[in-house]
Amino acid sequence: MRTTIARRFCGPPESANGGWVCGLLAGVVTTTAAAPAVTVRLSSPPPLERPLELERTGEGGAVLRDGDHVVATAVPAPAPTGHLPDPVRAADARRAATAYEGLAGHPFPTCFSCGTAREPGDGLALRPGPLADGTGRYAAPWVPLDVDLPVVWAALDCPGGWAAGIAGRPMVLGTMTALVAALPRVGEEHVLLAWQRSQEGRKHLSGSALLTADGQVLARAQATWLAVDPTSVRPREPR
Repeated sequence: MRTTIARRFCGPPESANGGWVCGLLAGVVTTTAAAPAVTVRLSSPPPLERPLELERTGEGGAVLRDGDHVVATAVPAPAPTGHLPDPVRAADARRAATAYEGLAGHPFPTCFSCGTAREPGDGLALRPGPLADGTGRYAAPWVPLDVDLPVVWAALDCPGGWAAGIAGRPMVLGTMTALVAALPRVGEEHVLLAWQRSQEGRKHLSGSALLTADGQVLARAQATWLAVDPTSVRPREPR
């Protein structure tokens, strides 16, 4: 299947938002009761406005190719594990958003998910900030204006990056595993919750979850982030 990622869905200026691309692949992966989630590995910055091939692979997986170059791969996976932190009230998420570190300096202000140079309705305009409860968790309110699987993955993506320490240390998404049990309701307030799981050298591991205003978990994710030079995040040149 041929697909083209519109510039609207960028993360860094010249490449696509990692979470959105992961959700694109997740939409063609065949999950099972034993493997209800999807793990996506990004091999290189996904190009924008270029015809790409999205193909199903063996055992229910998928691959995104730019010509003969593999951009990302996806496979069915077990559900994310580990303790899920207590829910956060929408009012607390709104207060956390006022401390969003991206307002003082953002490595990728064009980002579809959390960029400060995007308007609501064009991007998601998420503002994940640290909660004032001493837990180190981050939260953001979100009122979806339109919803599909790539948008939900994009919403789960960037809050995890900020919780993992992207402020002052630019990082890009390496791998992401998510289980989306239900899509959020358009026009209703939701909460995105994120937390740091661990750090391994230049790898930073995060968790995130999408909740309704009353605390119901709609989706959760785990991600690995890689510290990078932001000027180096560019797709390969077309051949």
